[in-house]
Amino acid sequence: MNAEIDTRALSSLMRPGARIAVADGCGTPRAAFPALGGIARERGDLRLVLGWMPAPVEGLDLAAFADARTVMPGWGLRAGVSQGHVRAVPARLSAMPALLAGPLRPDLLVVSAAPGPYGPVLGSEVSWMRVAIDAGVPLAVVLDDALPRAASGPPLPEDQTFVIGHASDGPAVVPVAPEPSPEHRRIGELVAGLLPDDARVQWAPGQLGQAVVRGILDRGRPVHADSGLLGDPVVDLDEAGLLASTPTATYLVGTPRLYGWADEHGRAGRPVLHGVEVTHDPNRLAADPPLVAVNTAVEIDRDGQVNVEGPASAIVGGIGGHPDYAAAATRSRHGLSVIALASTHRGVPTMVERLSRPVTTASHDVDVVVTEHGVADLRGLDRGERRRALRPLWPD
Repeated sequence: MNAEIDTRALSSLMRPGARIAVADGCGTPRAAFPALGGIARERGDLRLVLGWMPAPVEGLDLAAFADARTVMPGWGLRAGVSQGHVRAVPARLSAMPALLAGPLRPDLLVVSAAPGPYGPVLGSEVSWMRVAIDAGVPLAVVLDDALPRAASGPPLPEDQTFVIGHASDGPAVVPVAPEPSPEHRRIGELVAGLLPDDARVQWAPGQLGQAVVRGILDRGRPVHADSGLLGDPVVDLDEAGLLASTPTATYLVGTPRLYGWADEHGRAGRPVLHGVEVTHDPNRLAADPPLVAVNTAVEIDRDGQVNVEGPASAIVGGIGGHPDYAAAATRSRHGLSVIALASTHRGVPTMVERLSRPVTTASHDVDVVVTEHGVADLRGLDRGERRRALRPLWPD
């Protein structure tokens, strides 16, 4: 890590008992983590708000805070949650603006920003940060000249911005998912066959997302990318000439290939990133062109209810935008809410009699379920018909 942080300047921005929000995503201000943890240990009364962390939060002493909460407990925060240092708040990502305006309103936002021609700009994510910025929350900014300039919108307000240090870390690198398994490749083919003309597509990360994009590439018909996360597969679509418009997302998560693509226009960047109040807005998502939301699940029950938080033994993910995109897709004319998953995971069926955790996405927000064994179109069916339609996707 190549960084210089002014700990005294950061501490001066924190009143006693302050709630500190740390910007999330791959561009989270990692360089400030040791200083932030040290101040929390010294003060003993600071509170912490976290979002989605795709990599371990090394250097951030979560146990030093009087209270720490997140709405996305998966990935980088799994250890903190399991050890009891971080409380996982069950909330969809679109609820973050309301939470930040109310019970979780921060007194300070610690954020990384890229140097821009007219001042610092958000880099590899916008997420919920714009909401805090627009509310007038002071910003402790780490200037990072290795961040891509991929955010739409204006630079950070000069009167709220306090530069506490400089870094050249860039966003965390999240390797491309492993090559899709034969089961996932089959699922990708089936999902691609469901897409209407001129579709907007949201897809989940990982092997499933890779398989869905491969299916789109094989199909050879342009799509609009409209997803909470954009990974390296969006570059594949662009290079194949299959992006029908500028993509829309709130996070970049991937490798230098993705970050270079997002920063391709130099200091102007490629403005693909917007705040969650835009990306996860149900009315925008449900509008034309038709939205096909392709999400996965840890498990699904016989009524089509979905759990994405994890098995009974551990939380492995957060609610995130899963129910936001699924609900909007069911309202989109000619759109679809698709749940795509392999019929087994490590030899255990993903269809269960009873979910291990509370419902993430309701059955009435699921239009179609896809496994490697086929497609179940649940639209217009009653409860009994839905159960019978799902049965062949999990053969005994």
